[in-house]
Parts: sequence; structure tokens; C-alpha cells
Amino acid sequence: MTLDTTSEGATSDQFGKVETRGIDFIPAGERHGKPRDLFAVWAAANINYLYIVLGGLLTVFGLNVWQAMTAVVVGNLFWAAIGIMAASGPVAGAPSGVIMRSMFGVTGNRVNLGLFNWPVFIAYEAINLCLGALAGFAVVEALGGSLSTPIRVGIVVVTAAITLVISVYGHATIMRMSGVFTVVLTVAVGALGVFVVARADWAYQPETVLSGGPMWAGLAAGVALIAATSLSWNVSPDYARYLPADTSPWAVGMWTALGGFIPSVALGAVGVLAGTVVDMNDAQTSLAQIVPAWFYPIFLLVIVVGTMANNVITMYSSGLCLQAVGIPLRRSITVLFDGLLGVALACYALFVSDFTSALSSILELSIILLGPTVAIYLSDQWLRRNAYDGLALNDVSADSVAWYTRGFNVAGFAAFIFGGISAAFFVNTAEFAGPASTMLGGADLSWCVGPLVASCVYVALMKLCYPRVQR
Repeated sequence: MTLDTTSEGATSDQFGKVETRGIDFIPAGERHGKPRDLFAVWAAANINYLYIVLGGLLTVFGLNVWQAMTAVVVGNLFWAAIGIMAASGPVAGAPSGVIMRSMFGVTGNRVNLGLFNWPVFIAYEAINLCLGALAGFAVVEALGGSLSTPIRVGIVVVTAAITLVISVYGHATIMRMSGVFTVVLTVAVGALGVFVVARADWAYQPETVLSGGPMWAGLAAGVALIAATSLSWNVSPDYARYLPADTSPWAVGMWTALGGFIPSVALGAVGVLAGTVVDMNDAQTSLAQIVPAWFYPIFLLVIVVGTMANNVITMYSSGLCLQAVGIPLRRSITVLFDGLLGVALACYALFVSDFTSALSSILELSIILLGPTVAIYLSDQWLRRNAYDGLALNDVSADSVAWYTRGFNVAGFAAFIFGGISAAFFVNTAEFAGPASTMLGGADLSWCVGPLVASCVYVALMKLCYPRVQR
């Protein structure tokens, strides 16, 4: 991609105008913003119906209220890792897809992003669009309307179009709209929380009370379920890269982590409490039993808006990811392409053949890849003391600082493979249970084993194969 270092001033990233920068280096003259601005970005993306569903499913796992609450908090502690990753954005002035060339090499990074990261983005886009559309269908029915095929298609098109426009306009527009999304969603979800807390059974116990090994297995599975969502946001540098290079990394990390952690824990807790009084296997329908009739359409609209806010971030980073793979198109075009592909998959799932369960299963297993990736990133930050030259990393020639061994960082790929295999041995989902998990009575430890192995292998091999990268 381009090594353009000319300063276009603030015009390259303004609200209401299409962002002109993509994965290229952000010069000092275009840097702007404060670390606290990141809070709204991550809060808006995570005031999301999905967290209510996941919290409710923890009671289905057989956990009581306090065990489920523990799983929610522990699983969301991975937001600290996402915050630390974000601190690399201002230093590099580049998105995560470029910074990861340090970990996988120029060519290796293309393979990693193209085969493992980008498809996960597209799957999340399709799932979010489906969830938003289904909630939109329910709004029409709740208000007494009829759902003809043209109306269904219209709902999908409108929600997708709004999401795409914000994503295509880019960074500054996302930052501004995130504040609006955060305020609106916080008020509505706060009201939902009041209704749920008023009806919750704080003394709830599952039909079969877990203890000993089964309890720990259920708790580990719950943590894995929650952790997968926070680990999926390994694109946090994308939204911090416009901050001045001398911005406090602690402030960047703190505001990013809090923006994701607070709503994720709060909504997960709401889901847990809702699961004490209704069946959360069908949360959208079951929650109608808890909230007043007048509030139910509002709740459905919250789902629609929440999935849109979440997908804005997903589509934007997916477009940057596609550029980093090597597609020689402008960011606005790659975002548009990604979004349209997600819309096509969502429409196919909604109107032709329902394969949302298959997509969901793939995303459940994504923790096998996400955990090691985040661990490798954090390990590299530690080795380099978070020092990245974003301009140099934009060089993809054989003279690049990230060329390593024929374009591949052997340490990064070995760590990714060993970490992924280790995680697979300990994973436990509805579709697949690793042999180690089975031996441990179903305990899912993929969320800690995979990252730990990946980190150890990466640090050891980097010191052995590329000792000069450490400062």
C-alpha cells in the first residue's frame, strides 16, 4: 500500500466526509483526539443484545446466579488485553492489520488475515445483520403490521444501508456517531435492566446443582463463552491510530478497556438475572414476559440499533483488514465490498437457506484462533516495548523491516499453530470437544491454554531467531 506521508491536515478525517486514509501511516499533522474519546466507541459497539443472550445462557449451563456472575466478570477481564493492544495504535499511526506484520511478516500476515481474520469479520457481519433484521421484523409484528417479503427486504436494506454509510464515511464519523449510539442505548438498556432486576430471582438454583468437578467445568465453559466476545475485538489499534504519537498508552488502554468491559459486564449480568425467571434459549421472545407491553417494541429497537452500532465497527475494521491483505483499493471501497458481502450472506440466511446456526458454530470455535492471536500481539508489544514504526511497516518490499524469512516471521506462525492446537485440545463447544476437555469432564480451558502456549512459544522463538527486534 501507499507510503504517503504528506499532511492533508484535518481534512483527511472529518465528520460527515469520507475518510481519505486507509492502512497508510497517519502523519503528525493529521493526529487529533483524546484517549477518552475511545470510551464511547467501544461502549456503543458493546451495548449489545448478544451480551444479554450470553449471560442468560450461563444459567442454561447449570450455574447459579453468583457462579454465572463470576464467569461474566472473569471472561470480560480480557478487555484489559484489548486495551493494551490499542496502545500500539498512536505509536504506530497504523491499524492492527499493519502492525501485525511485525508478528507474522509481510507475506505471513497476508495469509493470517486472509485465511483466519477476514472470514471471521464477514461471519460476524452476517450474524449481526440477521439479528438486527429479525428484531426489526418483530417490531413490525409487535406494532400490528404485516410482514410481506418486500417489507422484510426493506428492513434489511435500511439497517444495512445506515450501517454501511457510517462505516464508509470512516473514523471521524464513527467516533461522533458512537457518542450518540452510547447515550441512546444506555438509556434504553438501563430501563430494561430496571425491569429485569425487579423480577429477578436472586436465590435461583438450577434444577441440578453443580458442585466439585462439574461446577468447575461449567464455570470454565462459561468463562470461555464470554471471553470469546472480548477476544474478537483484536482491532482496537484501528480506532486509536489517529491520536497523537505521544498520547499516554495507559490512558489509551484504560479508556478502551473500560468502554468494552463496563457494558459487557452490565449486560451480561442483566442476562444472568433474566435467566433466573425466563428461558433464555429464546431470549428475544422470553424477555417479553418480563418487560411491560409498551416497552417491548423499544427493546426490539434497541436490538436493531445495537447490532448496527456493533456492525459499524466490524465493517470498518474488515475493510482495513482487506487492504492489509493486499487488495489495492481505497478503504471506502473495501468497506463497501465487505459490507455488501455481509448483506448478501445475511439475505441468503434470512430468505433462502437458514445457515445462521452453522455461522454461530464457526464463531464459537473462533476462540481457538483469537486467543493465540491476542497473546502473540501482547508478547510482541512486550518484546518491543510498544515501539512500532508505522511508516516502515507500510513497506511491503523485500527490504521491509517485517520481511524476516522470505516474508514470514517463523516465530509468529509457529506460536499461532502451537497455540491454536493447544486451544483445540481444551475447547468444548456444541460442535466439537477437544480430547483434553473431555478428560477434564467437559471443562473448556481454551481461553487460557491457547494464549499461554502461544505467548511462550513466540517469546522463545523471537529471542532465538530474531534477537535484534528486542530493544
